Amino acid sequence: MRYAQGGGLTDAGRAARERIRLQAVERFERGEKNREIAAALRVSERSAERWRRAWRERGETGVLSKGSPADRSLSEARLARLERELERGPLVHGWADQRWTLARVKTLIGRLFRVSYTVEGTWRLLKRQGWSWQQPARRAIERDEDVVELWKKEIWPRVRAPRRRAAPGSSLLTRPGSR
Repeated sequence: MRYAQGGGLTDAGRAARERIRLQAVERFERGEKNREIAAALRVSERSAERWRRAWRERGETGVLSKGSPADRSLSEARLARLERELERGPLVHGWADQRWTLARVKTLIGRLFRVSYTVEGTWRLLKRQGWSWQQPARRAIERDEDVVELWKKEIWPRVRAPRRRAAPGSSLLTRPGSR
């Protein structure tokens, strides 16, 4: 059954469904009728009929799930093009800075291929393609390490809120490792 808004079975649910299909194959091989198989496996007769037809035509592999339909939304050629476009950077595609966000990649996929992904689906697609979440490792060119160290040592201690002192009846006095 297909669900609107990307719903459906979880990975565990799909695995359980796959086991049911394989049990149906065993019963097909024993010559059981579709009605008996459907009742025993608690599926519709129509599903049993469809699985039997696929089993006759392509064997056991015909009965196995083809996976999520979203996995096939972009062909290998389109995925390669998406990679090239991502490498060109967000500036080329009209964004004001050099950060790719999931929302931007989702929008880019829609513009390039007229395919709609959710933000979560976009993340899954990128992970499958080997992309990972990243944070810039570079420091600002203008950063002055000496000034930063001075600020940490002299200014931050004056600005930071003072620690609460333990007083009689305070929970701070009853903690393990406290005074």
